[in-house]
Amino acid sequence: MEYSISEKNDAVIFSFKGNIMGGPTATGFREEIKSLVDDGKTNIIGDFSAVDFMNSSGLGILIATLTSLRKEGGDFKICSPTDRIKSLLKISKLFTVFDIYQTQEEAVKAYQEKK
Repeated sequence: MEYSISEKNDAVIFSFKGNIMGGPTATGFREEIKSLVDDGKTNIIGDFSAVDFMNSSGLGILIATLTSLRKEGGDFKICSPTDRIKSLLKISKLFTVFDIYQTQEEAVKAYQEKK
């Protein structure tokens, strides 16, 4: 699981790349989320524009992230999913659980409108 982190306004953006499949790299991601929550940063966006594949472990990571952020009054929004990721979210019915946006800008704006 490769990703880079950036910030726009009050949102932290994880730009994922390649495959999201759990494993040792997922531990680093979970620690990163915990650190952000500890710093009071709970508005997180996952940019999936460069994700090739995600398995059930990857879905589990997303659900755990969403759950922990919502407990802290935040959220995990998904933006720019590829067709493959859109299909996976539909098949798993997770498109009804996550807020999904076409672009990063739309996801950032959604957090601004929430204020």
